[in-house]
Amino acid sequence: MNEAQAAAPPKSTAEEPWPVRVVSQKVGAWIAKLGWVWVDGQVAQISRRAGSGVVFLTLRDPAADLSLTVTMHRDVLEAGAPELAEGARVTLHAKPEFYPARGTLSLRADEIRQVGLGELLARLERLKKLLGAEGLFARERKRRLPFLPTRIGLITGQNTAAERDVLMNVRRRWPAAEFRVAHVSVQGPNSVPQILGALKVLDDDETVDVIVIARGGGSVEDLLPFSDEALCRAVFAARTPVVSAIGHETDTPLLDYVADLRASTPTDAAKRIVPDLGDELRLIEQARGRLDRGVLALIDRERQRIEAWRSRPVLARPETLIEQRSGEVTALRDRAGRSLEHRVRRADDELRHTLARLRALSPLATLERGYAIVQREDGHVVRAADEVESGDPLRVRLFEGSLTAVVTPETNE
Repeated sequence: MNEAQAAAPPKSTAEEPWPVRVVSQKVGAWIAKLGWVWVDGQVAQISRRAGSGVVFLTLRDPAADLSLTVTMHRDVLEAGAPELAEGARVTLHAKPEFYPARGTLSLRADEIRQVGLGELLARLERLKKLLGAEGLFARERKRRLPFLPTRIGLITGQNTAAERDVLMNVRRRWPAAEFRVAHVSVQGPNSVPQILGALKVLDDDETVDVIVIARGGGSVEDLLPFSDEALCRAVFAARTPVVSAIGHETDTPLLDYVADLRASTPTDAAKRIVPDLGDELRLIEQARGRLDRGVLALIDRERQRIEAWRSRPVLARPETLIEQRSGEVTALRDRAGRSLEHRVRRADDELRHTLARLRALSPLATLERGYAIVQREDGHVVRAADEVESGDPLRVRLFEGSLTAVVTPETNE
C-alpha cells in the first residue's frame, strides 16, 4: 500500500457514516479546487450595510432561475463599478467558497467590471451572427399566422400599456377574440425565466393558435431580456407561431429576428394577428354585390339567348317545319305513284308483246289453222309415213281435242 492510499480516508458505509462536518469539509475542498474564475451575470440585489466594509450582491443567471451570493470589499466595488444598480450586467473575478457552518455557497470577488453599453451591443452582435448562422432567422422556417386564431396567447407585464394596447385593439377589431394572458416580469433579472416558463405553458396549450410577446419601449438595457439566447432558441423551437411586439419601431431585439412575425408596436401586433370585423363585413358585402351582379348578368344573358331561340321560325311557328315536311312527303308520294304507274304500264306492254310472240311461236297457232300432230303410243311425233306400220295405233292432236286412229294399208284405186 502506497502513502496516498494510506492517507486516504475510508469510504463511508452504513456502519461507519461520515459526520456532517466531514462531508462539509470534503464539499468545501472540492469547491476550493475550482479556484479563481471570471463570472458573468446580472445583479438582482445589492446590499450595502452601514458601517460595514463588505458589500453583498445577488448575481443571477440571465437565462435561468439560478443565483449566487457574492461578497466583496466596498473598495473593490467603488473601484470597479461605483454606480452599480440592480439589473446591471457585470463581470467579476471571484473564487467560490463553501461555508460549512451554514452549508451555503457564495463567491468572494476581488474585481468587478460593469458591462457597458458598447460591450453589450458587441455581445448582442456576436450572438446575432451566431444565431443567424444556425438558421434561426431564416425566412423559410417562419410559420404563417392563422387568419382567425381561436385563442391568442399573450405574454406581457401585468397592468402595462402594452397589455392594454393588445387587448383593446384586438377586441376592437374582432370582439369575439379570446385570450390567455400570462403576466411576467418584462425587465430585470427575473424576466427571462418567467418569459420562458410562460412560453412553454402557452405553447403546450392546444387551444392557443398564436402567441404574442409584448412590451413597451425602453432603453437597450431594459430590452436585454428579449435578446437572450435561451429565449431566442425557445421561440424558434416553439410549436405555436410567435409574434414579437417589443418596444417601438426603432427597437429591434434579437427576438424580432427569430419570431415568426415582427410587429413594430403592441398596437401593430393587434392589427396583424386578427382581421378587422368592419373591413371583413365590407369585403363580404362587396363579394355579395359582385355575386349578385354576376348572377343577374348570367340570367340576363340566358334570357336573351332564350329569346333568340324563341324568335327562330322553328320555335315561333313549329308547324312550319311539319308543313314543309308534309309537302315533301306528298311530292315524294306522288312521284312514287307516277313512277310505279309508269313501270306497271311498261311491264304490261312488255308482257303483251311477249305473249304475242309466244302465241306466234306456239304450236297451237299452227293447229288452229287446221294442222294436227300425230303421235305414236310412246309419244313419238310421227314426221314420216315410214315411221309407222300398218295396224299401229296413233293419237292425233287437234287444235281442240284429240283423236285415235289405226294405220291401214294404203290402197290404190
